[in-house]
Amino acid sequence: MHAFNVYIDESGDEGFQFRDNNRGSSRWFVLSAAITRADTDLETVKLVDRVRTQLGKPARADLHFRKLNHGQRLPYLAEISGAPLRTVSVLVHKPSLQSDAYSEKGLLYNYATRLLLERVSWLCRDARRDAQHKAKLVFSNRSNMSYTELCAYLVRLQQRRDVRIDWSAVDCQDVVIFEHSKRMGLQIADAVASAVWSGVNPNGYGFTEPRYAEMLRRTMYRHKGARFGYGLKVLPAEIIANNPPPGAEWLQGADWA
Repeated sequence: MHAFNVYIDESGDEGFQFRDNNRGSSRWFVLSAAITRADTDLETVKLVDRVRTQLGKPARADLHFRKLNHGQRLPYLAEISGAPLRTVSVLVHKPSLQSDAYSEKGLLYNYATRLLLERVSWLCRDARRDAQHKAKLVFSNRSNMSYTELCAYLVRLQQRRDVRIDWSAVDCQDVVIFEHSKRMGLQIADAVASAVWSGVNPNGYGFTEPRYAEMLRRTMYRHKGARFGYGLKVLPAEIIANNPPPGAEWLQGADWA
């Protein structure tokens, strides 16, 4: 049986063509998961309906966080923050990576998926009520995503000994991909990823917006009181301790560590 639903979406791009004034490829790529308990999933994801009503959107309107203005984003995040769910986000600062190591199509996304699923599996393992129960993975469809290739990648991960995913807690035999508009849980995952991305990726004027991530802090997976490395995983990790990129200094705060 599935004890959890794990909705996964991303923000930013995987390119390495950076330009001045934060143009070209995004400096950061963020992959996020919104995790709900299966038995209360429908009640939880219906927060999207409440947000649509509050914002005056049509029923079943597809909510894209980045298409909302600042005033509309705040009530959306407030609803997510108060919901019985947990979030995990992997933040990749691409300029700090060797671009040739991630030049192959899909490699950066796959590695972020690995890091994300490690943390999701730990959370679900520790929160499940029955050791036989697992989490179901629900990915948002991407234009270049192949269901076959994704499943093959997960199979390869299961064969590696250096991967820290607890396979007893996630069901990689029942992975599904849906259009963003078809699952309210994916719209929540989109809001989480975009909110965290806005906190680290400078806009056209050089400013970030960490307030969004701050609003979601309650939802972020913690282990022994720590969010950093669990609900928030930064790659490469040392950039936060040594020399955080402009706009990402807030990640050094004690409330996150």
